[in-house]
Amino acid sequence: MVKANNTKTPQLILEEQYQACERASFFKRLGAYIYDLFAIGAVLMLATVFALLVVVILAKIAVIDLSLYKDSADYLGQSPLFLTYLCAVIIGFYAYFWSKAGQTIGMKAWRLRVQNSDGSNISFTQSLIRMATSAFGLGTFMALLKGRNAFQDLWAECEVVVLTKELSNWKGFKGMGFMDEDKNK
Repeated sequence: MVKANNTKTPQLILEEQYQACERASFFKRLGAYIYDLFAIGAVLMLATVFALLVVVILAKIAVIDLSLYKDSADYLGQSPLFLTYLCAVIIGFYAYFWSKAGQTIGMKAWRLRVQNSDGSNISFTQSLIRMATSAFGLGTFMALLKGRNAFQDLWAECEVVVLTKELSNWKGFKGMGFMDEDKNK
């Protein structure tokens, strides 16, 4: 009779550890959102500088006319396209970090991670569903309930968990995929 090999691979062990994490409370999520506001503010400032540069260049080559506006900032302030651009930047920020790393900067600080129930990263589509159903953060109030899943988590079929200190500091998780191999081996 041949004995079965019961050794677990490091990937399987890690997946089990991610699956065992408890769901994040409302207050931890709120803390991460507050941290993310600072990061989003910085990203929006850079996006605005880029938009101002584009407007100035387009005005210099006579593609747009700024004579009806006080300056290029006034032009941007009255442009619905600029508001759409800023919304796309915010959505892109969250969708990128959630789908690639499972964490934004604020979530990293609070040791939170958005993931599928098997511990894998959510897809880009799931992150867009989370954004569309979050109702500007109001869906997070559902995390006050016993199950601690927010409305957007239910719709996107994912969960936000609190990582252990070991998982939070694990150096093998590069943030660009669920299981990045160690390149130094």
